[in-house]
Amino acid sequence: METPGSQSSLHRANLERVVRAVRLAGSLTQAEIARTTGLSAATVSNIVRELKEGGTVEVTPTSAGGRRARSVSLSGDAGMVIGIDFGHTHLRVALGNLAHKVLAEEAEPLDVDASAAQGFDRAERLVGKLIEATGVDRAKVAGVGLGVPGPIDVESGTLGSTAILPGWAGTKPAEELKERLGVPVHVDNDANLGALGELVWGSGRGVKDLAYIKVASGVGAGLVISGRIYRGPGGTAGEIGHITLDESGPVCRCGNRGCLETFAAARYVLPLLQSSHGTDLTMERVVALARDGDPGCRRVISDVGRHIGSGVANLCNLLNPSRVVLGGALAEAGELVLAPIRESVGRYAIPSAARQLSVLPGALGSRAEVLGALALALSEMGDSTLLDETLPATTPAFT
Repeated sequence: METPGSQSSLHRANLERVVRAVRLAGSLTQAEIARTTGLSAATVSNIVRELKEGGTVEVTPTSAGGRRARSVSLSGDAGMVIGIDFGHTHLRVALGNLAHKVLAEEAEPLDVDASAAQGFDRAERLVGKLIEATGVDRAKVAGVGLGVPGPIDVESGTLGSTAILPGWAGTKPAEELKERLGVPVHVDNDANLGALGELVWGSGRGVKDLAYIKVASGVGAGLVISGRIYRGPGGTAGEIGHITLDESGPVCRCGNRGCLETFAAARYVLPLLQSSHGTDLTMERVVALARDGDPGCRRVISDVGRHIGSGVANLCNLLNPSRVVLGGALAEAGELVLAPIRESVGRYAIPSAARQLSVLPGALGSRAEVLGALALALSEMGDSTLLDETLPATTPAFT
């Protein structure tokens, strides 16, 4: 047994700090590990050597600032994580390792009227299919990240009322999948996972404060403050879609009038074009037509951008993020939607906040949420168990 404050317990704590830093980042140079953990360069060098000898990390040559360096990442076979994303019309599953490498990924259509049990059945089957296809040892799976398009109660893990997946309200998705898969499951809403995905792999890399805006059947935001997802005490932070733009506007599904969602979400926007473009329109089709020069679609996309920009301006005034990342199908419109967003931000946000803000399209497209689910599983797993599985029971005394 280690005595608190002893040399061995300090060494163990330093091991866990290094492993956690590498696990969250995917890969770091030894100098970056030292800056992230606050440990000395000599301590980091010794710990990396020990972790490499134990098979916990891999070290590869790289360069940093024009100088030779060594990149440290967790061993590809140290463990696996699974990401599951339930959307309005799709189910997507990905399998990745602790070195942030996606090993397999597959998506299939999801009937929005399907019961929660049917959805969980399909997710379980798809997970099994990917594990079998890659030959991964199930015992290596350390955890699962799960995304759902609705609010999750932080304390109970219950999915709140959602018009996007009717019939799912009141379920506990994490508990259900944990029973089926036999590993820890961590759940969050799709906007938060989109923010995590872009933060780790996409347009949010290198920043500490950002908002990920997802526009699809609804409108939501994932908020990152000081490098961490901000959920609020009840898990409902980021409901930007219900900012009031017009008190006399259309009635929203939340019961209020004139919410941003009623001016930007697909369910409200597509009917504006159906008389001239037919009833089988999708947001993806509207974006494609707008990019090809269709005047009606371009006007609608521009109007949506201006409305989103009003909501983003409110975020700027309240939280002062350094970056906003636009996700969902609308992001494919590029400057047709981004320019109006920036225009509204410039008009309604505090000038200093607007000047510091960059507005970018998401880099991950429809994969943002499932990759965010992988990132969630990576962030929630424990480093102690990983070390216990790879290092010998006794470790050197240096710190």
